[in-house]
Amino acid sequence: MVVGEFTTEVDVLVIGAGPGGYVAAIRAAQMGKTVAVVEKADIGGVCLNVGCIPSKAMIHAAHTYEHTQHTESMGITMENVKVDFAKVQEWKSSIVKQLTGGVGSLFKGHKIQVIPGEALFVSENEVRVFHGYDVNRYRFEHCIIATGSRPIELPAFPFGKRVLSSTEALSLTELPKSLVVIGGGYIGIELGTVFAKFGTKVTILEGSDQILPGFEPDMPRLVERKLKKLGVTINTKALAQGMEETENGVIVKAEVKGEQQQIEAEYVLVTVGRRPNTDELGVRDIGMNLTDRGLIVVDKQGRTNIPNVYAIGDIVAGPALAHKASYEGKVAAEAIAGHPAEVDYKAIPAVVFCDPEIASVGINEKEAKEKGIDYVVGRFPFAANGRALSVNAGEGYVKLIAEKESNLVLGAQIVGPEASNIIAEIGLAIEMGATLEDIELTIHAHPTLGEVTMEAAELALGRPIHVMK
Repeated sequence: MVVGEFTTEVDVLVIGAGPGGYVAAIRAAQMGKTVAVVEKADIGGVCLNVGCIPSKAMIHAAHTYEHTQHTESMGITMENVKVDFAKVQEWKSSIVKQLTGGVGSLFKGHKIQVIPGEALFVSENEVRVFHGYDVNRYRFEHCIIATGSRPIELPAFPFGKRVLSSTEALSLTELPKSLVVIGGGYIGIELGTVFAKFGTKVTILEGSDQILPGFEPDMPRLVERKLKKLGVTINTKALAQGMEETENGVIVKAEVKGEQQQIEAEYVLVTVGRRPNTDELGVRDIGMNLTDRGLIVVDKQGRTNIPNVYAIGDIVAGPALAHKASYEGKVAAEAIAGHPAEVDYKAIPAVVFCDPEIASVGINEKEAKEKGIDYVVGRFPFAANGRALSVNAGEGYVKLIAEKESNLVLGAQIVGPEASNIIAEIGLAIEMGATLEDIELTIHAHPTLGEVTMEAAELALGRPIHVMK
């Protein structure tokens, strides 16, 4: 049954209202375009509803609870501190509601139409949107596809009552007594840390030889040390092979460094990556070019091989990061408006909200060597920073990499308190072509964690103040 099929025409149709889609829609509206957004679930997408924002709220709650257990050294003793997990979930949900409501208000302010439903391409200029029994047509001059991604499901661990993706893990109504995390990437480590701090017995199975693969080995070591203090069992070079459900949980069968193990737990959390949401859009039927992984092929402006259709975010090449999607959304909207915008990925930061936090931007030492760059390094410890010690967070470092002859800043890696915030200054330095001297001569407020960036620049230049060269 089809009710009320009709055709609406817009300048720009955005498919997906996540951090890529809603930003693209707002920027296109700012450029004077009539804009409509198709969204099958909730405004804000995975990031605002079941990803970035709720996970960071949970991380903060868990860190706050864990912090109360270790204040004796400061002369503060707390007793009978308890976790009301239902209240934690209620608080998390209130933050999500506030942010998604804010995006909805922005849509209204920019006169952006929200169309509930799922889009299916029928031509290069038209989609059908299915919502319940209703099917309507929308013609567009330009389209931006921003449908994001979903968790990868392992055949041996189908999602269900005892096998969770990150979405279900963030919505548990009670704290599990035990949890096996398959995948030691950023999602697995972040959520594993949350539950470990709340008292859950956590076991991590990671296939490579270190957790957080992709980061320099020195960075995850500090994270691994803290996880072990929390009682987390970390198994690297581990292959999860299957499971058996029991009355109260599961038994996970795994091969760890060549030996068979069986691990009992209440739940299994699978975090082995995400899959692009391109398989139900009908894009192949209209001749759009995709890779074998289902990623849409685009140029530097986000344009597909169909000139009036663009794609951004998790469905195109590159890291699946919300801030990358937002950046690409602005570029695509400006390109549609005729501006000479194009993507430049050299300063996209990567951040993991573990404990301690880690962040990276630009290139690391390994990449500098592979590219044959003659470089210098300045690595300054938080242990020599007054602010870090005063907040009881002296572990970690800021490491700057610069071209030796010009002192041009090329990259940075940070492990330590507020790494997620500190990395922004170095991203700006790379983007604007700053040198070590530019950072050194920038007066940083004292006492702050940001001073460590300045000290790392001084160290790379061979004239450190607060450590011996």
